[in-house]
Amino acid sequence: MRSETHSGAGVALDLVGLSKNYGKNGVVKSVDLSIKPGEFVTLLGPSGSGKTTTLSMIAGFTPATAGEILLGGESISSRPPHRRNIGVVFQNYALFPHMTASENIAFPLKRRKMTRAQIKEKVGLALDLVHLREFGDRYPKQLSGGQQQRVALARAVVFDPPILLMDEPLGALDKKLRDSLQGEIRRIHRELGVTIMLVTHDQEEALTLSDRIAVFNEGRIEQCDTGETLYRRPASRFVANFLGESNIFTGPAEDIGNEAVVAIGDSRVRVERTDAPIGVSASFLLRPEVCRVGASNCTNASDGCSLPGVVADLVYLGATRRLEIDVPGHGRITVREPAVTGDQLRRGDDVTISWDFGAATLLPDAQSSAERELATPALT
Repeated sequence: MRSETHSGAGVALDLVGLSKNYGKNGVVKSVDLSIKPGEFVTLLGPSGSGKTTTLSMIAGFTPATAGEILLGGESISSRPPHRRNIGVVFQNYALFPHMTASENIAFPLKRRKMTRAQIKEKVGLALDLVHLREFGDRYPKQLSGGQQQRVALARAVVFDPPILLMDEPLGALDKKLRDSLQGEIRRIHRELGVTIMLVTHDQEEALTLSDRIAVFNEGRIEQCDTGETLYRRPASRFVANFLGESNIFTGPAEDIGNEAVVAIGDSRVRVERTDAPIGVSASFLLRPEVCRVGASNCTNASDGCSLPGVVADLVYLGATRRLEIDVPGHGRITVREPAVTGDQLRRGDDVTISWDFGAATLLPDAQSSAERELATPALT
């Protein structure tokens, strides 16, 4: 709510060695993460990866086992939740059923002993922010799920918190409403400049909303970067597999300077070098949408950017089609391409899969953080 009375752009949030153990079970394992003022960062990962527990520790609902939480450079680790001045939006809205929308939004202001005039002004601004001015007198049961979530969002930002935490805020909504509210959240973030941390398992939501995404796995952050970098240059197999569809090839390899050559069956594939070291074998990633499929004689196999295959399945999806291709020496891969291609491919057809040089991404030989932990001998 940008207004003459608005106090706040976002502040920096730093997690330093943040950990949470339940008995001998480490749920969050020495997480380090720095978020810049006004940045939108999403914690993305499968269920049980530690992302929600991390959010809960920042909010103060779950005590940390070790580490520090710094807000604007000041430690808040020992403060109770009500003294952290953090806005929180939950998946289940957590609205008071006996209060109207306006009364729900006013609740944190009353807790802060604001005057009636101040409360009235701020509640009005908050309702305007979420486009619900005419719904202020309605009770939660009289509002749709999307309207309830907007009220919850207004309540979380009405007191001008420097940081907003959102735990699966759109998970209970249908896709059309989710897409609409994603746009609203982006708009509110731009207008307020508040620092936002979102927890989700929805990849599309993370890519749509975030400045950066921290991918969680087994209590650790595998990689934190922009959505484009995560998608095009994943730092581990886990990230490559978790974010989007992936085809990962592995074979004997040789280093030829600025390229790696990887043997897949009888074919030799050229892959642009990255910082990833090349051993006796190497792996590379091909996203389904970078591949082209044509007749088996449509491309020169010596270019190092093609593989032979056989069509195993073909599904039309409106504007696109998904093909399952069996590649000799590897197995089945997925290709997505425009549905209007002019060909009449059928199951059992011999084809050639091709792509532009640079579209294949050499993957680091390093294991995921979880695999590295399992592989590291315990110190005795």
